[in-house]
Order: sequence, then structure tokens, then C-alpha cells
Amino acid sequence: MHRRNFLALTGLLALQLAGCRAEPAAPPEYVLTYADNQPAGYPTTEGAQRFADLVRERTDGKVVIQVQAGGEFGTEEEVWEQLAIGGVDFARVSLSIIADDLPKLNVLLLPYLYRDAAHMRRVLDGAIGEEFLQVVEQKHMVGLSWYDAGARSFYSNRPIRSLQDLQGRTIRVQDSQIVLDMIRLLGAQPVTLAYSDVYAALETGQIDAAENNWPAYYSMEHYKVARYYTADEHSRIPEIQLASGRTWAKLPEEYQQIVRECAKESAQYERELWAEQETTDRAAALAAGSREITLSEEELEDFRALVQPLYTQYGGAYLDLVERIQNQ
Repeated sequence: MHRRNFLALTGLLALQLAGCRAEPAAPPEYVLTYADNQPAGYPTTEGAQRFADLVRERTDGKVVIQVQAGGEFGTEEEVWEQLAIGGVDFARVSLSIIADDLPKLNVLLLPYLYRDAAHMRRVLDGAIGEEFLQVVEQKHMVGLSWYDAGARSFYSNRPIRSLQDLQGRTIRVQDSQIVLDMIRLLGAQPVTLAYSDVYAALETGQIDAAENNWPAYYSMEHYKVARYYTADEHSRIPEIQLASGRTWAKLPEEYQQIVRECAKESAQYERELWAEQETTDRAAALAAGSREITLSEEELEDFRALVQPLYTQYGGAYLDLVERIQNQ
């Protein structure tokens, strides 16, 4: 082949090959943070990752959300404060952490409010849930969706089969005023301790009991020092997925809509994971020697009757909402 023709052909092939190369991916328009205090692999952090993956996929990589698990941004209280100033872009926090700042949210924390998980999800996925998501706008945040955290019940080193068994008991609870008041109305003594200190406190007798869901009870090995789990399900405390108002204002409306949709889809995924985790950990705790106590309907009615003053104290201004929830 003539040298000139050979060079021309070589150049043509080079140009064709260059045209076949993939263009480098455009950098994201937004790189945002997401805080969750639970460890990687926990249902809420898995839900957060699903949320981030969906947003990235549906914005063609233009919005990237980096999930930081394990409390890297601090406690939930600290994350709540950072969201207000845009120090964190997205987060998942327990309603018990923020209800003191937004009293209307206490309605969703009232003890024995929900009949079961399905009842709570119907409430949160409907008009009532949307109304409560808007409450956080008072703190310059955007409510996106509701995650599940199961039902909290009492567990102890001695059986709790009736109200009488609670009298005078020292019980570790979350640092939430409505929960503290509930325990006092039931005749017990509430104590607030760091979550990590509960095992030692049960083991040494510093406290008589605690209250939490099955996954927490099993994962923290509390069943080893408090083998009796009384499944009264006194509290179902929703968890809320939030966006910082400052971050939200920077996003185009198109992306805002995508984020909302992805948050709600991720909530459905998280709930599925939670239900599986609850079933698995309950079975594991029982296999390891825990004893589950189920209260009769009569006993449960006694518990409900004693906490009714809380409905007036915390829900008095919203009794119409309480009634709508109960009738769902």
C-alpha cells in the first residue's frame, strides 16, 4: 500500500476509534450529605442508601447523596440542630427527639395510640401523615417520609404481668418528656441513661427494667440480663426523614419532586426490612432463653386507662386529630 494512503487510512481509523470512546461522565450538580446514627446494615441506614441510590438514578447522576451511618455527624439531637442551619442536608431522626420543639408532634407519640403496625402506617401514609410532615417547616426543614422503628415494650429481670408488677420499678426510658410522664402514671420510676449503659445498669441492679423494640433488645444482648419481655407495645414512635430547608431551597423544583418520590419509596423498603428484622430478632431472643409475656385485653385496658391524662396534657389542642387517628 502506498505510504500516503496507509497514513490516511490509519488516521481515519484513529478518528473512528476516538468516536467510539465513551464520553467522560458529567460531574454531579449537587453532592449532599445524609446523617443516620444507626450502624451500616440497620434497616434505617439501608433505607437511606436506597433513597440515595434512587435519587442518583432518577437524576442521571446529577444529585449525589452520601449516606454517613454510625452517628458520624453526632447524636440525633445534634443532627436536628445541624439540619436547621444546613450543616447536614438530609437525615432520619426519631420523633421523640424533636417533639419537645414541635409540641403538635406529641400526638403521634401518645401511648397505646395505634392498634398495630398496619394501623400506624395507614395513618402516616394518608392525609394525617402529610399534615404532620408539614409541621417541621416551622423549624426550616422539609418532611419527606415516615420510617418505622417498631413497637416499644417493657423488659425486666422479673416478670411484668400486670400493673401491680410495675409499681415502684426503676425503668430506663428515652429522654422524652411524654415517656417520662407515662412511666410515672403507670406507677414506676423513670430513669434516663445512655443507651450504651443499659446492659450494665440491668446487670448490676441499678435499674429494674427498660423498654425498647425487639431488634434493640436482641442486638444489645439485653435479653441476657432481662429475660422477661412484656409485649404491651405501649409506644410506636415514628421516625421522620428530613431535608434541611436551606438545601431544599437550592434544588430545582424538578429535583425536589424526585427527592420526595424517592423518599417515600425508600420508606416502604425500610419498613419491609424492619418487619424482617423484628421477626428474626424476636425468634433469636426467644431461642436464647428470653420469655415473652402477653398481657390480656383486660390488663391492657388498665394500662390504657392510667395514661389517659397524657391525651389531654399533650394532645388537648388536637383531640380532633387524635380521634381521626383512632378511627383510621
